[in-house]
Amino acid sequence: MSATYESAVNNLLTLGHELASNRKFDLAHMRRLAEALGNPQRRLQSVLIAGTNGKGSTAATLASIVQTAGYRTGLYTSPHLLRVNERIQINQEPISDAEFAVIYDRVERCASELVERGELPWHPSFFEMLTAMAFEYFASAGVDLVVLEVGLGGRLDATNIVDPLISVITDIDFDHQNFLGNTLPEIAHEKAGILRPKGTAVLLPQHPIVNETLGKELMSRNARAVSAVKHMPSMAPAADDLTTDTAVGNRFTLAVMGKEIKVDFPLAGRHQLRNLALAITAAEELSNFGFHISAEDIEQGIRSTTWPARFQVIPPADGFPEVVLDVAHNPAGAWALRSALSTFYEGRPLTFIFGAMRDKAIGEIADIIFPLADCVIATHAENPRAASPQQIAELGAHAQIEILQANSVSEALERACTLAGSQGVIVITGSIYIVGEALGILARKPVRQGA
Repeated sequence: MSATYESAVNNLLTLGHELASNRKFDLAHMRRLAEALGNPQRRLQSVLIAGTNGKGSTAATLASIVQTAGYRTGLYTSPHLLRVNERIQINQEPISDAEFAVIYDRVERCASELVERGELPWHPSFFEMLTAMAFEYFASAGVDLVVLEVGLGGRLDATNIVDPLISVITDIDFDHQNFLGNTLPEIAHEKAGILRPKGTAVLLPQHPIVNETLGKELMSRNARAVSAVKHMPSMAPAADDLTTDTAVGNRFTLAVMGKEIKVDFPLAGRHQLRNLALAITAAEELSNFGFHISAEDIEQGIRSTTWPARFQVIPPADGFPEVVLDVAHNPAGAWALRSALSTFYEGRPLTFIFGAMRDKAIGEIADIIFPLADCVIATHAENPRAASPQQIAELGAHAQIEILQANSVSEALERACTLAGSQGVIVITGSIYIVGEALGILARKPVRQGA
């Protein structure tokens, strides 16, 4: 019996989260599943992007540039904000419910048969299934290029069975230490697993220890390293070349392919300029593989980039306060959020809504961003991995900021509106699941301000 979209999603969710599994990551299992499907990944040209922070922003920007140049462009990212379909897109359109169900059926039949025959030791995970579905969808749709965001790490990630034209490594920091290692060299080694022998790698200078590790990994593979430094805008505003605005994001002038372009980059925050530089450099490097992308394509593609919940601003309306949504689920992300809030909202009263998964560095994140708030409302997402509001309040107590507790994101929003008033700003941050739930609520109906 064929699955419906609803049953397909429910079946996938029952497979559980990779981080909650005791199974050992093994690409051999993913390769066997792909082989049973006819190796759709081998029919794809791809760019593979790994890192701790900035993977999604870089991927979304690069995909927008390639699409603007006239190429049918696939984009695979994780996790999702509102619906699982968001993870699998072609030309910024998520896979339809009907196509999702059909491709799920195809992949599920292959997976079940492999398990029955003993060719797989267990059923593929949620992420392995979705990744196989993405490969199958993109290959059947005949896309020209797929931009793939690594889910976790790199070396053993399900996406890493492709043979990418270009490997991109974004900023590396501490996250998922239980799986990737407790030191920066260990984590960088895992991220560098997406590099290919004699392949092309696009990257930026990082922490000296990370640079050293990546340098060794590049040399061991005889890979060609391309620095994105040339596309980093100057950090000093001059002659209106680099300005910031909550509505615009980042505005700057940049030399690309011998031409000067003036760009409004919708993603706000200075940290996004690093992700942008990586995307521009990767777009230029695609010319070595037969892609024709002009400076004008890059300019328009940057301007057309959409990547929700990365310092996304919802302006005040009808007396409702301004809302900022940002996924800051690790210390590096928290520092980026702190910098952006200090740039755009210095002196404004801030009411935080915060929630996170139990395995995150909640205390460290709280130390970084809670001092900016007038008040913090701790809450939790509808996810079994979520930390309770009480746990967050206890871990964040030494930040010496008032921390209230709410039993749901909806309740937190109601209380935040009352506290912020029409002149305040609500900052919704932490887990992507918290931000996603908030976006869903805000999209359905306005949150009414209390009396």
